Amino acid sequence: MVKSMTKSKVAEALASKMDLPKKTATQFLEEMAQLAYREAKNSFTLPGLGKLVLVNRKARMGRNPQTGEPIRIPAKRVVRFRVAKAAKDAILGTSK
Repeated sequence: MVKSMTKSKVAEALASKMDLPKKTATQFLEEMAQLAYREAKNSFTLPGLGKLVLVNRKARMGRNPQTGEPIRIPAKRVVRFRVAKAAKDAILGTSK
């Protein structure tokens, strides 16, 4: 199994590609994350990757896995990431 890239590895890759110090690339990643957190309530788009959106989830019935007893799961707001078509095509390839 291949390990996913850590924040440090991503910063290192960006730094070498953009000819920047690693510290600057790390600061860029941190600022991008903070901007995404702040703007997620209005939907935040990363061009070519996808979009962070807030979604209202309806109340629903579920089951307690230990007892099997039905329980009511309350409505709540959740954050979703919608992957852009360009990212899907780049990762999965175009299926025709």
